Amino acid sequence: MLVTNSLKQDLNHSNQYIVGLALCALGNICSAEMARDLAPEVERLLQFRDPNIRKKAALCSIRIIKKVPELAENFINPAAALLKEKHHGVLITGVQLCTDLCKVSEDALEYFRKKCTEGLVKTLKDVVNSPYAPEYDIAGITDPFLHIRLLKLLRELGQGDADASECMNDILAQVATKTESNKNAGNAILYECVETIMSIEDNGGLRVLAINILGRFLSNRDNNIRYVALNMLMKAITVDAQAVQRHRATILECVKDSDASIRKRALELVYVLVNESNVKPLTKELIDYLEVSDEEFKGDLTAKICSIVAKFSPEKIWYIDQMLKVLSEAGNFVKDEVWHAVIVVISNASDLHGYTVRALYRALQLSAEQESLVRVAIWCIGEYGDLLVNNVGMIDVEDPITVTESDAVDVIEIAIKHHTSDLTTKAMAMVALLKLSSRFPSCSERIKDIVVQYKGSLVLELQQRSIEMNSIIAKHQNIRSTLVERMPVLDEATFIGKRAGSIQATVSPSAGASINLPNGVAKPTAAPLVDLLDLGSDDVPAPSSSGGDLLHDLLGVDLSTASTQSGVNHAPKNGTNVLLDLLSIGSPTQSSQSVSDMLSSSQDNKTPFSPLEGLSSPSSNSIQPTSSAGAAPVIDFLDGFSSNPPKQETENNGTAYPSVVAFESSNLKMVFNFSKLPGNPQTTVIEATFTNLSTNIYSDFIFQAAVPKFAISSTALDPASGNTLPASGNGSITQTLRVTNSQHGKKSLVMRIRIAYKMNNKDVLEEGQISNFPRGL
Repeated sequence: MLVTNSLKQDLNHSNQYIVGLALCALGNICSAEMARDLAPEVERLLQFRDPNIRKKAALCSIRIIKKVPELAENFINPAAALLKEKHHGVLITGVQLCTDLCKVSEDALEYFRKKCTEGLVKTLKDVVNSPYAPEYDIAGITDPFLHIRLLKLLRELGQGDADASECMNDILAQVATKTESNKNAGNAILYECVETIMSIEDNGGLRVLAINILGRFLSNRDNNIRYVALNMLMKAITVDAQAVQRHRATILECVKDSDASIRKRALELVYVLVNESNVKPLTKELIDYLEVSDEEFKGDLTAKICSIVAKFSPEKIWYIDQMLKVLSEAGNFVKDEVWHAVIVVISNASDLHGYTVRALYRALQLSAEQESLVRVAIWCIGEYGDLLVNNVGMIDVEDPITVTESDAVDVIEIAIKHHTSDLTTKAMAMVALLKLSSRFPSCSERIKDIVVQYKGSLVLELQQRSIEMNSIIAKHQNIRSTLVERMPVLDEATFIGKRAGSIQATVSPSAGASINLPNGVAKPTAAPLVDLLDLGSDDVPAPSSSGGDLLHDLLGVDLSTASTQSGVNHAPKNGTNVLLDLLSIGSPTQSSQSVSDMLSSSQDNKTPFSPLEGLSSPSSNSIQPTSSAGAAPVIDFLDGFSSNPPKQETENNGTAYPSVVAFESSNLKMVFNFSKLPGNPQTTVIEATFTNLSTNIYSDFIFQAAVPKFAISSTALDPASGNTLPASGNGSITQTLRVTNSQHGKKSLVMRIRIAYKMNNKDVLEEGQISNFPRGL
């Protein structure tokens, strides 16, 4: 209040320098309250006799209307009067004040459109045609700052108003044609003029003139001018794409610029310029540049080319040719979904199978180091190797090629043994070899020798494939040809739909959602599942719903079968059999005792075992506890070694605990019921009941839970009562947990939960933390 009063006194002072100083202070430190109190004084000073005071008052008014927009109407008439000023400083600040008033007040905008547009056009014309004035001249350009302020105000007035736009067309054309473009000040005026032309109401001739100016900017040596021109062309293409197309060659040259920012922006502009009529020449230019582009730019360039080819390809043969060029030049920069899509398109082009496999064979001789190319090539050779050897489906544009059965096998053998080949490539190569063993009977023994080399591989995936495929080749000749017959045509529309759907899914593929890939294509490694309590390592693999879940959790190895990847059907193994195979143990009874001995001996030797912090519910083919009398003891990996697992229905030990709604969302509700084991207050039996609140059926239902380290001295999660949850509460799934809290009475129990299921074939993941457990647990 003291500051406000002091400023008010100074604004009314007889000394103009003190008034000017007060206006400067107010313009810099003004708050909303001060603005309301002092606005009348500032408004009065807009008509002061001294031009310097009027100029400062205009600048101070800008601060006031930004702080308190409702005061704008008080400044409309004084601001309009400033537009007729002859004094340069007052005029330029008055123009800026009017521009800001138009931004904060619709009334001001309408007023200036009706009353001031013609006057502003005349003022701009006078500035453009004014003689040399040394005090406002910059590099031979008269008063560029006033030029730019006037153009910005005209842009505000012309936007959305046809009459105002019509009034300023002539002067904008004059500015665009008369301003010199060889000076930086002139380029600044031209840029503002172009932006004004693109913003006001439609005038086709003016817009072509503006876009031509931007085309000239692209030839400028100054990187900043070229960059702003590319930015403006990105906006202009939505207004007049045809005019921008005329500068396509210049824009393409910018893609090859040495400046990374210009390259990237030009590539985005080229991508927008592509249509059905110019896709072929533009793609050719981009692929030619791909050969010589910098390594750091190849990733962006490759992604844009692949997207253009997929979106605008006029025919399948052209698509295949262009994608093979990209895979040959920059296959290591191609994303997985791109080469997956290439395989789908090849599968659908039945009349081009022979042409494609021959083209891939040729490309592989020259670019064997491009991983994506190798994968597509070995998939096609595995599927269509007989077409390659027999030159089936020759077309006019290709030259004949001589490839023997042994040559085709050589290509696959080189790929599987190459030091840069990763697990996915090697797994695909093994599938291709299995298929060729049926297509080329004369090479069957050689293929068997190649496959058998991986029986002792340390990589479980390759070891499993080697053993199974070797068995098929050696012992199952009668079913081999049926197992490895040619893949059915992959549904292109379904694949595209799944790709689009996977982006919108609640769980993205990188977070563990299932991805349906073509046969013979290995699934990408799932991203690590973050520990539910954020206490574990990020390297813990994500549990799946396969029969190997328990061993997966315990040993951190991937036991997912290769059936979905190789196109070979396997009999499902449950978790027990997998464990017996891994430990080379005979009968289930012996295995139970042997594993028990292992666990007990490891404890005697004080071998450290990391505590199990996460629990995942096994699926129906996981280890199931037996309850029949006299049956062999069962290992419960989550709750020690027990021959008779405790019943879920237990006494409450004299204490009744209320049910708790542990988790509820718009889709799902989970209720916990609690009970205690007799004589053991530390152990709590929790029965979880899940109810579906939506109208959709949930399938592949999996519940996971995690508790702090202090509460996992003994923890178990029994199998769920089912994995399908009916819609609208017409049924439920129950599952029992047993938690032993070693800090019973000292620390309350908390739990993190994760629930995964499929709804309309889309993966959904819900998570939460439960801390509202009843006291005494």
